Amino acid sequence: MWFLVHPKGLVVAREGDGRRVRLPTEAEVTALGVAAEPAQTHEIGTLGDSLAMTTAIGDAPLPEPFFVAGLRELFGAVSEEVFGYAGRAAQIIEWATTHRFCGRCSTPTERVDGERCMRCPKCGHLAYPRITPAIIVLVRRGDEALLARGARFPLPFYSTLAGFAEIGESLEETLAREVREEVGIEVKNIRYFGSQPWPFPNSLMVGFLAEWAAGEIKIDGKEILDAQWYGRGALPPIPPKISIARRLIDAWLDDVPGAGRER
Repeated sequence: MWFLVHPKGLVVAREGDGRRVRLPTEAEVTALGVAAEPAQTHEIGTLGDSLAMTTAIGDAPLPEPFFVAGLRELFGAVSEEVFGYAGRAAQIIEWATTHRFCGRCSTPTERVDGERCMRCPKCGHLAYPRITPAIIVLVRRGDEALLARGARFPLPFYSTLAGFAEIGESLEETLAREVREEVGIEVKNIRYFGSQPWPFPNSLMVGFLAEWAAGEIKIDGKEILDAQWYGRGALPPIPPKISIARRLIDAWLDDVPGAGRER
């Protein structure tokens, strides 16, 4: 099973009514002229009875029925398992592409057998795929939840707060700092919720629940454009089901009483 990573997404073909897509077969990969050279090809796991492989493909025009779909477009068009592998493939190709030379001495790197690693044959420097940890948190005040509009959101929806961990911080410290910086409040009773690989481009989103402890909302005006406490019955537009942010919101909605909007 081949995941062909294009500079703008993944190579797929439409099937059925067009709402679902499929990956190219091995014969189609050959017909596309993709040279599956060992140095450029990466094994990423097993899907069913098939070995999942990934390699990069250039930006030359693709013949019908193939086209390039962005990772976000693939959600709902393929199974959740295939979507997860697509994100893994994109991150591996991004890592392999950006670590062809040693960051210490500029020597061309070599792949290490048996592990996901690039090694410099001159100075011995090792480069592993980068995973950037970030927290994402739903803050509650009684039956209300704090939802915010981020300046970088591609769509005008409201979501939970999130931010990247800094050097020397625990995830709990990151959470408290990000909430304080973005909306000016303090939190308590921080509880782990779950996590999600987020290949945009290489994050690991670690989800938490927390409770309001003190303070009034005061947005930073840079990362956050608006933030409000919302009850179940009057929600703004919220994120799609692709994200752990939506899982956090849905978990809160399931926990508070009253009839809410259709999700």
